[in-house]
Formats: sequence, C-alpha cells, structure tokens
Amino acid sequence: MSTHTKRLDRVTVHGLRGRGHHGVFEREREKGQTFMVDVTLGLDTRRAAVSDALSDTVNYGEVSERIVALIEGEPVNLIETLAARMAAMCLEYPLVEEVEVTLHKPDAPITVPFEDVTVTVVRAREDLAGAVGRPPENGGSAI
Repeated sequence: MSTHTKRLDRVTVHGLRGRGHHGVFEREREKGQTFMVDVTLGLDTRRAAVSDALSDTVNYGEVSERIVALIEGEPVNLIETLAARMAAMCLEYPLVEEVEVTLHKPDAPITVPFEDVTVTVVRAREDLAGAVGRPPENGGSAI
C-alpha cells in the first residue's frame, strides 16, 4: 500500500445562514431559529485553474443555495442529521471527493450562557455507501 496520500484543494464558504425549525423541543419546531454553516469542499482544482471555466470546478454559489434550502426545508430533530444531509448533498457533485460541514446553532436551548453550539461532520465519497438516512447495522453510531 502506498504511503502517498492524495492532497486535495479546498473551496470554503463561511457563514451561510438560514432560518429552520430543527430541534427536539416543540418551541424550536414552532418558533424556528437561525442556523449557520461553514462548508469546505475537497476537490482537485487544477483543471479549472488552467481552463478558467466554471464547468471544470464546483459552483459554490449553487452548493450554498442548496445548503440554505436544507436549513429552511424539512425539519429534523438533530443537527447531526442535518449536517450529515448537507455533506451527502455536497458529495453528489462528482468533483467533490470530501467535504467538511460545520453547522452552528447559536440559539440552542441551553439554560446557561454560551456563545455557540456546532457539529462538524467530515465525509469522503467512500464513507457514504448507503449510510445517510439509515441506522447503523451494528447498533453503533452512524455519525
């Protein structure tokens, strides 16, 4: 086995925002709250750098719109679930080989002072072989 690890370029969008109704408490579902996302796409950008063509890379504007649509879409109980769905969506783009999604829930229902709650998921294409939306077969954690 080779010890050489393929290094990927990174395209990052910070601070995407949307209003969603995610959470386990009724008040979260009714009132909603702001969620923020930072997403980093791992891909090889060399072809795009040479061609200077959008078709040779990933359109981060389109990815951003789809992430906000997930925030504003179907409610889920856990931000872990939402972050995993975002990661899976990013990996639908053939050029994206890996993705890191950090989902911020700054208005989480915590009774003590805090600044932010985040969940970060890191996924590679091979990690998603049927894993999203299904419970783990061995009874362990899917996240």
